[in-house]
Amino acid sequence: MSTALARIGRSVHDATRMTPAPRMTLLRTLRSETMRFTRSPLALVHLICAFTGGIACGAYFAYAPWDPAFGADAYVQLLGALMPLMASIVCGLNVDEERRAGRLANLTGAPSRATAIAAKAIVLWLAGAIALLLAVGIFAGALALAGRLALGLDALVFSVAGLALGSIPLYLLFLAVALRTGRNAAIGEGAAGLGIGLFSVGGLAHGLMTGELTAATGGILGLIPFAWPARLGSLAIEAGIAQMSDAAQAAAINSLALELTIAAAALTATGLAALIAWFNRFEGGRDDD
Repeated sequence: MSTALARIGRSVHDATRMTPAPRMTLLRTLRSETMRFTRSPLALVHLICAFTGGIACGAYFAYAPWDPAFGADAYVQLLGALMPLMASIVCGLNVDEERRAGRLANLTGAPSRATAIAAKAIVLWLAGAIALLLAVGIFAGALALAGRLALGLDALVFSVAGLALGSIPLYLLFLAVALRTGRNAAIGEGAAGLGIGLFSVGGLAHGLMTGELTAATGGILGLIPFAWPARLGSLAIEAGIAQMSDAAQAAAINSLALELTIAAAALTATGLAALIAWFNRFEGGRDDD
């Protein structure tokens, strides 16, 4: 009996040794990171912000005397200008959760640090992109119900895409800042980014009051990545507005949007590579009190 049990034990041991450990793939890590994020309070915060902004601003512009097309432009500019602050808050709080859960062990102790940090950045960005989609969709739905939706679906879809694309470098930056110097430093930089985003389009609702296509005529501040969500989102709306009366101007705006899109994509690729290279040597950072 003991000999048989020993043989069984050896067989089990040999089978265990022959069975390879599950590899840490990006898809598995994304799934795990998504499940953890949906269970955190941040998931509910994203939904609340999207529904609150979409319903409140949609209801206002559905009945306000302003031109609804310029109202949509002002709304998208506001969303884009808020993205530096929102991304910094989300990254800062999420990193705080990681510290409380095990002093970043889920990231620094992973078999592949590159996969772990890339998955976290993707999930946080996707959460923001979904919130932006909901916010713009609810806003447009309110205007449509009131019979005041002046823009086509293509302008709205490209607007959300611009908001989301322009936000990617911000998530990469604030994730690194939150890891290295803490939540408060990230949020401080995000607040500065909010100001840059607003001033890059002439200030809050400047185009709404003046009838100017302010994202298309952005100055030097519009070249700063903090301003890119507001400008890329707004350029899609302003191209739709220009298309109603001046096809040449619409083409010029689309050309500008393409140039900024290429710049944002290039910065995203560079930023992700830099984040991964830095995080592979990361040794801890500090906690926020």
